[in-house]
Order: sequence, then C-alpha cells, then structure tokens
Amino acid sequence: TILGETHEEEDEILPRKDYESLDYDRCINDPYLEVLEGMDNKKAQRYEAVKWVLVFAIGVCTGLVGLFVDFFVRLFTQLKFRVVQSSVEECSEKGCLALSLLELLGFNLTFVFLASLLVLIQPVAAGSGIPEIKCYLNGVKVPGVVRLRTVVCKAMGVLFSVAGGLFVGKEGPMIHSGAVVGAGLPQFQSISLRKIQFNFPYFRSDRDKRDFVSAGAAAGVAAAFGAPIGGTLFSLEEGCSFWNQGLTWKVLFCSMAATFTLNFFRSGIQFGSWGSFQLPGLLNFGEFKCSESDKKCHLWTAVDLGFFILMGIVGGLLGATFNCLNKRLARYRMRNVHPKPKLVRVLESLLVSLTTTVVVFVASMVLGECRQMSSSSHSGNDTLSLQDMSEDINSSIKTFFCPNETYNDMATLFFNPQESAILQLFHQDGTFSPVTLSLFFLLYFLLSCWTYGISVPSGLFVPSLLCGAAFGRLVANLLKSYIGLDHIYSGTFALIGAAAFLGGVVRMTISLTVILIESTNEITYGLPIMITLMVAKWTGDFFNKGIYDIHVNLRGVPLLEWETEVEMDKLRASDIMEPNLTYVYPHTRIQSLVSILRTTVHHAFPVVTENRGNEREFMKGNQLISNNIKFKKSSILTRAGEQRKRSQSMKSYPSSELRNMCDEHIATEEPPEKEDLLQQMLERRYTPYPNLYPDQSPSEEWTMEERFRPLTFHGLILRSQLVTLLDRGVCYSESQSSASQPRLSHAEMSEDYPRYPDIHDLDLTLLNPRMIVDVTPYMNPSPFTVSPNTHVSQVFNLFRTMGLRHLPVVNAVGEIVGIITRHNLTHEFLQARLRQHYQTI
Repeated sequence: TILGETHEEEDEILPRKDYESLDYDRCINDPYLEVLEGMDNKKAQRYEAVKWVLVFAIGVCTGLVGLFVDFFVRLFTQLKFRVVQSSVEECSEKGCLALSLLELLGFNLTFVFLASLLVLIQPVAAGSGIPEIKCYLNGVKVPGVVRLRTVVCKAMGVLFSVAGGLFVGKEGPMIHSGAVVGAGLPQFQSISLRKIQFNFPYFRSDRDKRDFVSAGAAAGVAAAFGAPIGGTLFSLEEGCSFWNQGLTWKVLFCSMAATFTLNFFRSGIQFGSWGSFQLPGLLNFGEFKCSESDKKCHLWTAVDLGFFILMGIVGGLLGATFNCLNKRLARYRMRNVHPKPKLVRVLESLLVSLTTTVVVFVASMVLGECRQMSSSSHSGNDTLSLQDMSEDINSSIKTFFCPNETYNDMATLFFNPQESAILQLFHQDGTFSPVTLSLFFLLYFLLSCWTYGISVPSGLFVPSLLCGAAFGRLVANLLKSYIGLDHIYSGTFALIGAAAFLGGVVRMTISLTVILIESTNEITYGLPIMITLMVAKWTGDFFNKGIYDIHVNLRGVPLLEWETEVEMDKLRASDIMEPNLTYVYPHTRIQSLVSILRTTVHHAFPVVTENRGNEREFMKGNQLISNNIKFKKSSILTRAGEQRKRSQSMKSYPSSELRNMCDEHIATEEPPEKEDLLQQMLERRYTPYPNLYPDQSPSEEWTMEERFRPLTFHGLILRSQLVTLLDRGVCYSESQSSASQPRLSHAEMSEDYPRYPDIHDLDLTLLNPRMIVDVTPYMNPSPFTVSPNTHVSQVFNLFRTMGLRHLPVVNAVGEIVGIITRHNLTHEFLQARLRQHYQTI
C-alpha cells in the first residue's frame, strides 16, 4: 500500500481538543447594543472607508514583503553561482573540482543554518504556512500563526532556505506572510513591540481579523504568481467558512494592490523603467509562442487533449506517491526528531542541504549530456519583456565540460535558480535528452519530498512545478521522437505536466486553474489546464488526501470539510452533542465563578436558571414539566450530581429571574386564565413530550429522566468575558441592587483582545468572594441554537457557514440539553458516533 494508507495509521492521530475556535458570530449583548445605538449612516460609512484603506495597506505591505524576499534571494543566488561557476570553469582545466564543491557547500550550509536558527526562534515559521492559514480561515486558532515575530522569521528564513539551494519555493511562505500582515496591520499593536501603542479601537474581534487574514492570504498568492483573481479564489476555496459579496470586493482589491506594488518596484529595480509594469509576480512563466519558422507548430490541438488526460492520471498517481512518502517521513520526524533537543532539527536541515548540494554538483558534472544549442532566436519579437525573457533563457544555459555551440543540459537545470530552470523547460527550443529529464525528475522528486517538512520555511509550489515540467517535457520528447507527432509544442506539454503534478500533490482545482492561466497570460490554456487538474485531483483522491490536508491531520487540527457525508444524516444533534454541561447562573458569587473558571477549560458557559420557586407547584402537579427523551441515564446522573455539588459546595447564588428582578419580591401569582391558556398551548404544540396533568401525582415508578429538573436557557457567556468582568471588579454586594454593579463599555470589554488574561494570573485578593456578579448584560442572549432532533447535515451547515464556536442544543420548551462545538463535528468524531449508532440498532 504505497499510495493508500491503512486504517490503523489513520486512527493514530485524532483531532486534538486543545485547539481553540475563532468566534465569527457577533455577541449582541448590552455593550454592543450601546455601540449600535450610537451608530448612524455617517459613522458606518467612515468605518467602511477605514476598512478599504486598511485593505489597500495590507496589499501594499504584502507586495513589499515579496519585494524584500525576491531582492535578497536574487542577490545571494547570483553571488553564489557567480563564485562557484568561475571556480568550476577554472578547476575543470586544473582538476580541482573538489574545491568548487567545498565552496558551494560553504554557501549552502551557511544559508540553511541561518534559516534553521530563525525557525528555532519561532517554530511555527517552519514549512509553507499554507496548512496553518487554511486552518485559520476554517475557524481554528493556531497558536502564534499570525504574530509579527512569525512573519519576520518566515520572510528572512525563506530567503536563506531558497538561496541555500534547498528544493523549496518562496510562494507558500508568501501566502503565510500576507496573512500575518493582514492579521497584524489593522490591530496597530504587537506583543513583540509592546512599547508601541496606538489608540485604535476598531476591528477588535475574530470576525474582523479573519476577514483581513483572508485578504492578506489572497494578496500573498497574488504577489507570488501575479494572479489577483487566483488569490481571491484561493481564499475562497481553501477554507473561508463565511463569505459575502463585500468581502469578495475587498479581497480582490487587496490582491490587485499587492500585485501592482510588487510589479511597480520589481520592474523599476530590474529594468530601471519606473512605471512600466513588466513583472507581475515572483514567478513568471513567460509568453508561450510557437517559433515563426515552424509552420506546423500549434500551442495545442484537440488531439492533444487525450494526452493531457493521460498526463493528469499519471500526475495524480505521482502526487499521491509524493504525499504518501512525505506523510511517512513526517510521522518519522514526529516520533524520532521532534522529541529530541532542538539542535537535532538544525542538524537534519544541514544533512538535507549537504545531500542536496552533493547530488546537484555530481549530477551536473557527471550525468549531463552535451546538446546542440538552438539556432532559432526571438529576434522577431519586438516587445521588451519577450526579448528580456529570451536573453534570460540564453544567459542561464550552462556549458560545463561541453565544446563550443553545445551546452550541458543537466547543469542547465540544476545549476540555476528554480524559476530559471522552469523557464528553460517551458521555452528552451534546444532539446533535453530523455535520460537527463528522467534522472532530473527522479532526483528532484525524492529530494523535494525529503526536504518538505524539515525545520526551515519552505514552499512546495515551485519544486512541484519544476518536477512536473520535467515530466511534461519528457512526454513531449517521447511523442516527438518515437511517435513522430511534429506539431507538438514542448512548452505546452511542460506546462500541462507541471499542472498535473502540482494538482496531484496539493489537490486544488478552481484557484490553481486560474493562477496558472494568469501566470501564463494565455487564456487558450484554460480548458487543458482545468481538465488536467480535475483528472489529477480525482486520481489522487482515490488514494489519499492533498499534502496540506495531510499535514493538517498530522497536527490534529479539527478542520471542518465543506460538507458531511450522506450517511451522517442518520445522526441527530442529540447523538453528537456534549450533555455534561458546566453552567452559570444569571447572578453568581465570585467564588463560584472563580472555581468554575479554574477547574474547567471550557471557553463558553450557558447562563441558566433552575426555576426552584416552581418546585412546590411541581409537587402539587400544577406545573408542566418536559421530559428530554434523548438523554442517556449516565449523562443525566452526571449533570444532576454536578448541579447538586455546585449548589452545595460552591454556594452559587441562583436567581429565578434575570437582572434586577431578583431585588423585587414579586409575590403575585399569574391569573389562572393565563396559566390555562399557556397549558393549552403547550399541550397542543409539544405533544412529543410526556406531560404532567393536575390529576397525576409523582410516583415511585418515575425514571431518572422524569425526576430531573430541567435548566431554562437564557444565553451564552464566554470565558474571556467572565475573566474581564472579574479582572475589572464588576460585581455588587448581597445587600445592594444589581443596578449598583459597574457597567463596562464595548471598548473596555474588547480592550485586551486577542490575548485576554488567564484566570490563574489574576490577583483577586481585593475581591470579596461573597460578592455577586450579574452576567446578564454581557452574555449573548440570542445565540444560534438547534433542536435535539436536527439532522447532522443541518447542524454542520449552520455551524460552518455562520462560523460558530458554540452551538447550544435547546429543546422545544427552552431548556438547554447539550452543546455542540467544532470537535463534535469533525469527521473522526462523527464516524465514531455513527458506529455507535449502528451498534444500538
């Protein structure tokens, strides 16, 4: 099973419960309503204008980060190759090639060592960053993923790892860098620069932050490939749970700003022609055009589509093999490298660098063939960019150990920056021998698979494109040489091979199609690229997941897919909810709240009342009591025990009314007519629930479910809100009215966002534990809720599309019976519950 993984392996890593969710839902509490009251059209327009300005600033900053990385990668790479190439040319006559190898090793090992050190400073900067950003856009808070220190280590680290000759790209880290810029810029503060403080109270919520992160990630794609539309689609396809038209416009605007900022500066620096936009992205595929002397040549024909589909199938198989090997490597690293001292990770990176450098050097010197240079030139092309591209291709040809008018094909591929090698495969009219292409593909495939996952910032797009381009060029050579198809344009096959392999590895469809079309500037390639990517994805999906999904699963992140499987609809909300609730009362003593916060790790608590005042009526049989059919006895006993324990040991202060009603002793009873009317309504509308009628009395035959007192649900309050209330001393004494409790504004409640204080760090010595906190003004009184009988697909769609964090399960008479979080909706959890469901049938 080289391609498919066995179930035993899959079950080893389950989604971890220590990942927190982002909260996309608005908390409509009293402080927020006060903000709404003061909001008018002018203020709303000003707020929207600030958003547009920030989105533009994110795009510009992301473009500048790309410019910084590109400039220094180009500088270091040119320096390295210039020194080593002159040494090789001298030593090929004198016979001192070992000295040239030592020079190359010196450069590469130094650069990779620096990249590894930067990852030691901020471990989350390792890898491409796309799995982490995918998780963030999906609604999972990955620790440290959008911090300022992360983007500094990422940008500088990827600069050194690419310059160090590792088989990695700078495009994936650009996406991560853009996302960090998007998260940090609107906050106007950083934990790394604590002394710099701006009074900027806007956008202090997960909702706004995630919108800006999606814009930043799209800007990263746009800067990397010169593909603003592809960047927008990337953000949409790769995880954004919640999307709207306004956000689409802002994300596209941000992507455009990033693309043209990078284009403006790169064109000015490289060509000295400021204001002429000639270099749209970090990776440019150049223009695909048949030679004017070759009349038979076509970019592609309908006949070629059959070959493209076959290439898609092979690309899917190769991608699945790549992913499987990389997954096994990642598992090995998790077991044997990561638990050891951090220095071991640096040594592993240096070992990979050493091996890669020796392989590249030896292959270039020994395995290459001398090929005749192409006689055709691009002199007929009058545009500046085409001439520059043609010169660039010809200047990157390496002639190691070859006579005049010939070049070393293996050295031309290996002894160049990866972008130049891709352009060689796409546009070089001279041929590469099938043996060279096969060896190059094999070596690059194995080394890039080994490299992805080590402790350096590393992208996967460029190595995959280069591997695939070599595979496509090999197919074109074979078709031309052995089948005699003269009309074939080798560049098209190289492009389709690149798309097939990249699609087989990452399994992206919509965004990748558009990114490749925008990178080639050739709309006629739309159909073959789309067909190839679809076939590659379907073939690869037959065996395993995409590389980013594999790494997400290995981290144990509870990622939610686009939709659930059809058979999951056999389950209801009551089958998957968490019935053991930790709850608070509307008015609760401080000692009780502190005890709850210190003894649990929950991030939200239902606000409930027990209606104890109705117990006498209940004993008389005058009160309608509902029976929650779906509960299991064990969970009811647990909840009942927890309820008793809290009311006895924690000395909670329950109240049967909300807010200030507890201060007024209303002894009047409702008129009997209303009670009769209510009872009739309940009898008519809630027939599934067993009812108690006045002529019935409690009996010993009652089950535990019937004896259990239900909890009336009033709202949901977050841990961060409770900690803020305790930190700021929001409470009142038993002898006072709750109206005397201090009030906090919305700005004060969100001032500590996103790092609220920990309950264990609070100094609560000044607070009297007998004081009471009224949580009702700060709770969310109207969160999304579902019925216990709701099908899982409906629960899943509501949770994912609205970007929720907690979903209370409330029965027909307003009693909370459970709560659903992200972990209750992961594929693994639903599968386990479905197995239980089948066993009980």
